[in-house]
Amino acid sequence: MSDVARLAGVGTMTVSRVLNDNVHVSEATRARVLDAIAKLHYMPNEVARSLRDQRTRQIGILVPNLHDPFFAQCAHAINLVAKEHSYSTVIATSDEDPATEFIEAKRMLRRHIEGLIIVPAPGKTQLRDPEFERTPIVTLDRPVKGSSFDSVVVQNKRGAEMGVQHLIEHRHRRIACLGLAGYVWTKGERLAGYNAAMKAAGLEPDYHAVSELQAEMLQTIRALLESKLPPTAFFCTNNLVMRHALHALSTLNIKIPAQIAVVGFDDFEMADIIRPAMTVVRQPTDALGRLAAELLFSRLSEHSRPEIAKHIILPVDLVIRNSCGIHPCQLSVKSAI
Repeated sequence: MSDVARLAGVGTMTVSRVLNDNVHVSEATRARVLDAIAKLHYMPNEVARSLRDQRTRQIGILVPNLHDPFFAQCAHAINLVAKEHSYSTVIATSDEDPATEFIEAKRMLRRHIEGLIIVPAPGKTQLRDPEFERTPIVTLDRPVKGSSFDSVVVQNKRGAEMGVQHLIEHRHRRIACLGLAGYVWTKGERLAGYNAAMKAAGLEPDYHAVSELQAEMLQTIRALLESKLPPTAFFCTNNLVMRHALHALSTLNIKIPAQIAVVGFDDFEMADIIRPAMTVVRQPTDALGRLAAELLFSRLSEHSRPEIAKHIILPVDLVIRNSCGIHPCQLSVKSAI
């Protein structure tokens, strides 16, 4: 910094003001300092600055995994907001395990992150421990029941109702619901929406849990289609289940929507390109990540931690494509013509 000051003909305090984007520096002086920084290839020592300011300008992102496009996209949106605030991010995965989640979160604390955005692993969380009390935490996609954490989620139950009602409007009466084994809050909400839509129509719910193994999905779908009263439609509770189901139907040479209709919860990259294009309940993934990040930065700017947590619920959309066939109303219009 002394070398930069000497070359620019200013004091070291002026260099510090320029580096911190202080407004009390003239444009001419700022230009000279920036030119000197460029010529000397000067890089500030972030470790020294963090020790001086007691701030690392880092936040943590903890998600179940990064192979699911939903979590990856949320993390990307958070990272963009962090950059807007001149912060960097530390990303780790929990593998849906509370113990791993706790270990990774503690590692982040040792790196002195200023806040944490987390998609909580199912099960009992340890993030209520005293060592996390001074760290603002925002939960994304799944809340932590009974906690003081801020949260951002979507209308999971309502979205599932919309998807199943769409199938019912297509005159389907045997609609099987496919979801991953184990309890996750989002799955519970979507299953509740599926059950509500089925019961409102006087239909019997038919839920099937499968693991993340593609082979198990194939076995489950084959057994369902070979049963005495096979389903005429599938409702898939997330995009991983949807992709596995599509692979299984392709392997079995089952035509969509001629032989089976399909609706999924979560849009995915190829959903509008494959044939037929898939009808899905779409979450505002970018908005989820962005709002969670903005909520965290609003907490970081507050001097005292508020006692009342903020809970944001975002709406979802039913994106109607071709995986359910032609709506009965469209059929009547065509026959009238």
